[in-house]
Amino acid sequence: MICDQSWSMGSLGSLLLVCGLLPWRAFLQEHSNAAQNCFCQVSGVLDDCTCDVETIDHFNSELFSKLQILLESDYFRYYKVNLNKACPFWDDNSHCGLRDCAVQPCPTDVPAGIKSASAFKYSQEANGELAELDCEKERRLGAVDVSLSEAAQETLSQWNKHDDSKDNFCEVDDEESPDAEYVDLLINPERYTGYKGPDAWKIWNSIYEENCFKPQSVKRPLSSWVLGREHLFYQWLEDLCVEKRAFYRLVSGLHASINIHLSARYLLKETWMDKVWGHNVSEFQKRFDALLTKGEGPRRLKNLYFIYLIELRAISKVLPYFERPEFVLYTGNQSNDLTTKLLLVDILYAAKSFPLHFDENALFAGVSKEADQLKMEFRHHFRNISKIMDCVGCFKCRLWGKLQTQGLGTALKILFSERQIANLPDRGLSQGFHLKRQEIVALFNAFGRISTSVKELETFRALLQKISRE
Repeated sequence: MICDQSWSMGSLGSLLLVCGLLPWRAFLQEHSNAAQNCFCQVSGVLDDCTCDVETIDHFNSELFSKLQILLESDYFRYYKVNLNKACPFWDDNSHCGLRDCAVQPCPTDVPAGIKSASAFKYSQEANGELAELDCEKERRLGAVDVSLSEAAQETLSQWNKHDDSKDNFCEVDDEESPDAEYVDLLINPERYTGYKGPDAWKIWNSIYEENCFKPQSVKRPLSSWVLGREHLFYQWLEDLCVEKRAFYRLVSGLHASINIHLSARYLLKETWMDKVWGHNVSEFQKRFDALLTKGEGPRRLKNLYFIYLIELRAISKVLPYFERPEFVLYTGNQSNDLTTKLLLVDILYAAKSFPLHFDENALFAGVSKEADQLKMEFRHHFRNISKIMDCVGCFKCRLWGKLQTQGLGTALKILFSERQIANLPDRGLSQGFHLKRQEIVALFNAFGRISTSVKELETFRALLQKISRE
């Protein structure tokens, strides 16, 4: 999560609003329908897709509760991440000093099976002795159970080689690094932290300007178009090929989702005893109101639905990998692990049943040499974005930014590994397609964030309609 970095608002009324010179209710009274201003174009068929917004809303409402239960399970709530990596693109020692930017790492109750990473055997060691290990001294997430056969250990070695290959769409933290720590995502939720200003702006500017595609004829910085300062941005966007449009829409959709999270879990009130978090309608309006954003806000929300389709398609395609009897969501608790896997498979079958999936075959379908070159550029740009997450000054923002970019990168890896997934053996280990636990946790938590954003739109729509009636 790259925290409070909103798009430009671009009107005198919005400037007065931000400066506190115009009451929010008075501002809304200038417009006949506050909800319509945000959602006026968020309906119907999505660009470059056969799906429509209403179908996604209905499907997400049915899937949402199951997905939340899955993400609260032990396997999916603990994520190992290195939040101390240096920014690879510029010298930056600035870190957010706000309390809400802090991350509580290394919980003592991480299941021993997760720390041992033994996905092949329920042993007394994994269930008992490992639980006594001190968290700060635990260095190896990927330790191999010594009882594994030589063939299985060779397969694991091949997996590591594959994971480090050029096929990955994002940079993955070294889980064996002394700086990599477990984080409980449930006690470090994504929400507004107060991180904003030039540092946050620099992150998004680098993402849009240096890593999104644009025509060579466009000399003006891409960020000045994307961030709400010009009307003509979408005119030349439509002239790009479908792959480059898709790349921008993924980035924009992720940006929109993050801004929804900030608006939905905003610090509304703070006392010496407690903090009150909740929906901040004014923050939502600043980012998505059609008038305040010169018509771009609703487009951003549509891009949220686009990234939803991409990640939904990915989890539907990876069903054969998770459905195999050998695959275990291993934590060391056999009963809980079985229940979690059954829930996961149920969610994957639901995803597969979605009637209007995105057709990834439309991407990179041109002349082989040109398509391969474009795919390589696509991957390179996205890997750069994943590296930029190590430049985020707010540690909580960095945590969720790294997780969500890794989740999206894993989704792209799945979409372009169709042959490897199709060739998975029905039984036994494979030296082909493989996902690390870190990638699995990121994949489903990232989709959970997008699903939550779509769900939160219902709440904001209702709140805005209530304000309009009053």
